[in-house]
Amino acid sequence: MTGAPLPASIRETGNSLAPVYAVLLLQSLMASGTHLVAKVVVNAIDAPTLTLVRCLVSVLGMGVLLLLSGGWPSIRKEDYRAVALLSLLAIPVNQFFFLYGIRFTTAANAALLYATTPALVLVLSRVFLRERMTTRKIVGVALAFFGVLLVITERGPETGMQYLYGNVIVFIAVIAWSSYTAYGKRLIATYGPIGASSVTLIVGTGMFIPIGILPALEFPYETLTTANWLQILYLGLVTSVLAYLLWYYALARLEAGKVALFTNLQPILTTALAVLLLGQQLTVMFVLGGIVVLCGVVLAQYG
Repeated sequence: MTGAPLPASIRETGNSLAPVYAVLLLQSLMASGTHLVAKVVVNAIDAPTLTLVRCLVSVLGMGVLLLLSGGWPSIRKEDYRAVALLSLLAIPVNQFFFLYGIRFTTAANAALLYATTPALVLVLSRVFLRERMTTRKIVGVALAFFGVLLVITERGPETGMQYLYGNVIVFIAVIAWSSYTAYGKRLIATYGPIGASSVTLIVGTGMFIPIGILPALEFPYETLTTANWLQILYLGLVTSVLAYLLWYYALARLEAGKVALFTNLQPILTTALAVLLLGQQLTVMFVLGGIVVLCGVVLAQYG
């Protein structure tokens, strides 16, 4: 998610920034929990059904938010193509590939792969928006991708192809989300973050219905536990609506670079939670790759 901060005259300063940092920490915890929750719930429900149900829950939440913010924005004809592309990237590619791929890999790996988003956005912004790339940014991006390569292949061929397959699928989702972020800057500037995101979420859900409707109609929902439904609500409302609002609350009060720095906490928090709650075992290669990724991302962000 990206966005422009409000003018300095209305930003909070001094000690009043403490609540903003608290909000960012809470938002990072929510986002970190997404990978853990998804890793658990995909064992109870198939990815097409989960994607569709999650999106329908998100549409209800974002629909209410859209109404409170002024209703459906009037989309210009010249933006129809951009809306269609962004909607495709957001739901059928990003959300579905994430929920499908995480079944085969770990929550910590998924979080670390998503942590490369700022570096990928820099590359894609150069492609889509012709933004300038400095030497430090190029080195940072290269480091981040080298770290990703270490993590994706960390367990070697002896564990079979399933683990590598899951990492690759999740990384495709990361590329889709990064493309959405970079290519969607203009749309967000035109229609606002709530308007642009609501439209792409709703249109993207409509695009996914032909893919997910048959599995969703055939799925035995009676097999889902109360915990499973709470996990789905978490993915649909907490991740896609509440965490989004907290993100933009912070962006309105801090420089975008400072807010983006908190995204680097997510793989650390997710890894800690995965070790504590899911019993995940860390490998030396994962730790090394994670350090390289985070160093590369920070260098790219502030280069």
